[in-house]
Amino acid sequence: MRIRLDAISTPVSAPASQAGQVASALGAITMVAGFITFIETFRSREMDRRLLLAGYPRLPMLLAKLAAVALTAAALALYTTILLWISLPVHHTGPLVLALTGAGLVYGGIGLLLGSLVRGELEGFFLIIMLSLVDTGLQNPVFNTLMDVAGVSALPLYGVNQLALSSALTPHTPWSHGLLSLTWSAATGALALLVLHTHRPSRSPWSRRTSAQAG
Repeated sequence: MRIRLDAISTPVSAPASQAGQVASALGAITMVAGFITFIETFRSREMDRRLLLAGYPRLPMLLAKLAAVALTAAALALYTTILLWISLPVHHTGPLVLALTGAGLVYGGIGLLLGSLVRGELEGFFLIIMLSLVDTGLQNPVFNTLMDVAGVSALPLYGVNQLALSSALTPHTPWSHGLLSLTWSAATGALALLVLHTHRPSRSPWSRRTSAQAG
């Protein structure tokens, strides 16, 4: 099959099975990373609230959640890259790892955000599944060889999809497209931290001193 990748501005010939494996790997990572971070964030709401009310610092808790997202994304990317390297003639392993890690970071941040916003687990799972299916489905080269759907470049996985397909199936490495995933990761992570910051109570020494004086 022939695939047109915006990242390298030229059609690429590749077996449909190989292109499908790369696209499926991205879809699997997005769902797993999104589910893990969502369920952890959702179920730890009450514990986080108790820790903050007991005086535990807010910043270390928020940074720990971001570190957990990063470690989850990296572990999933390494595991998936090994599987792809065994089954495919991968051209550039390093960029492929970065692309898959970026996919995990983006949807890990989305899971972190939804875990702080939605009221039930069902809503969170539904949103992650639908967003992931739309994101990966519109960019799956097996279903859409030209990938020229209007607005596809605005999707969260556009950059990592271009980098992953190019790195796995061609001699080219479009590093600039990998930066798009970092932008999405930073945006979702920052928004999730903002929501966590505003939705969790604070019992810092200053607030406790102020409330004691007011009493």
